Amino acid sequence: MNLPSDSRVWIYQSNRILNPSERDKIQQYLNQFTVQWTSHSQALKANAMVVHDCFLVLMVDESQAGASGCSIDKSVHFMQQIGQEFELDLFDRMSFAFQKDQKIEVVPKDTFVALYTQGIIDDNTLVFNNLVKNKKEFETQWLVPLKDSWHKNFV
Repeated sequence: MNLPSDSRVWIYQSNRILNPSERDKIQQYLNQFTVQWTSHSQALKANAMVVHDCFLVLMVDESQAGASGCSIDKSVHFMQQIGQEFELDLFDRMSFAFQKDQKIEVVPKDTFVALYTQGIIDDNTLVFNNLVKNKKEFETQWLVPLKDSWHKNFV
């Protein structure tokens, strides 16, 4: 995304991997949304993308206009609409995504804990830290070893 490193980021994780058709349609919706997204009648310099067929990522360069409460509410409502249309849960914070054998997996917290207990995943398993706040963190701290993530608190 061609935005400054301090651009604000929101990551919505799907409860399942999207198929190519869903991914393409959602990307179209994201493109349409970011073009018309405003804050106090001022256009936001924003971008959005589907990443790894599982994550919907919104970014806003707040140097021109900041995302206000109302504009953030619009984005949340938009994500809820996507969730309804595609039968996705984009708001389940107790589903964890991780990378194993170059494949992304999304599992409920209890399954994640069980996988760790069974040794299927370990402290070096790469997990997605969807709490990153800006583009720089997204690029450097989004995919991190379990041992360096807040996920470690659950295993």
